Amino acid sequence: MPVFILNPMLLARLLFCVSAVVAGNQGRAVSTDMTRTSVAYRSLRRCLLWISFLFLLCAAPAAQAQTCFNGPELDGPAKNAIESAARRYLDMSARGDVAGLKANAIPEIASVFGAIEQAVVTNKEALAGAEPTIAGTYLLDASQAKAALPRANFYCGVYNSADRISFSIPDLPPGRYAIVLQKVYGKEPITLTLILQDMAGTWKLAGYYPRLNSIGGHDGQWYLTKAREFKSKGELHNAWFYYLTAWDLLAPVDFMSTPQLDKIADEMQATRPNDLPNTGAPMSLSASGKVFKVTEITPVPVDNNVALRILHVTPDAANPRLANQDNLAVIKAIVAKYPELRDAFSAVVALAEDDSGHDYGSVLPMKDVK
Repeated sequence: MPVFILNPMLLARLLFCVSAVVAGNQGRAVSTDMTRTSVAYRSLRRCLLWISFLFLLCAAPAAQAQTCFNGPELDGPAKNAIESAARRYLDMSARGDVAGLKANAIPEIASVFGAIEQAVVTNKEALAGAEPTIAGTYLLDASQAKAALPRANFYCGVYNSADRISFSIPDLPPGRYAIVLQKVYGKEPITLTLILQDMAGTWKLAGYYPRLNSIGGHDGQWYLTKAREFKSKGELHNAWFYYLTAWDLLAPVDFMSTPQLDKIADEMQATRPNDLPNTGAPMSLSASGKVFKVTEITPVPVDNNVALRILHVTPDAANPRLANQDNLAVIKAIVAKYPELRDAFSAVVALAEDDSGHDYGSVLPMKDVK
């Protein structure tokens, strides 16, 4: 079965696009048909978009070395073939050619193509906004492995140099892979990172990662600066959420490491508040005479601003009226618990889910949180 490939250090979760409809004056319902995962919340599938690198999971370990080729180490014919395929797949994305992408995907991806299809539809306009620029091409060779590598580590460039890059990918089957970073500087700057696999001389689609480069006109460096400002004021929750936002804007993929990203990861982990919930240790939140089980709090972009998203469990998310009431109660209780949030977020999104798999989202502007 396919697995999501993620960096185990990080808890970053960022919503690229939220589709919302008006649902009265006391909050809006938000779409929940977008998918992404994170390290601590790998089973979650709601409201957030994160299209991960999927591979066929094999259990047997292997210890063979892996090699990365980039820059002058990457021979011309191979580089041209890889980049030609990447440009073609980006062009398909900009045209919304989901069928073409699926036809050119490896079988393991083609069989679970729904998440990539949603990513293509969601980001079509941004990808069509301007001429793309290739920002990096890497050939990852694990063809000498005899079985899936428990963790394949690829080191690109000069070791310990300021511009070194490494990729750490768990459960990687033997083969030759390529990673291509393409930047599109349109109305909403975006980076599309494609994972390709060499299948009998043809570079097939093996992973698809669209990531915004800015939110509200601010890039990752701006959010990093704001995170440090919040930290200096002792507002550690705001600092942590802005570190997460900065990371997602600066890192093309989570299994990529650079000296800058390593420094940010160390800095943000030292700031993480110890009272944040996760699926294994949910937060008990009292609100409106009920006790809610909050499983996640994370930053998301909504209406081109950074909002806060709260995931919680409710008895019946299929009832819109009751679910919306619960969502609004949870929003108000979280802001009352952490009043510093008013300084950092334009709105709060609450997503209720029940044990039957129903979910319902509401968004409330921060100015309306009383």
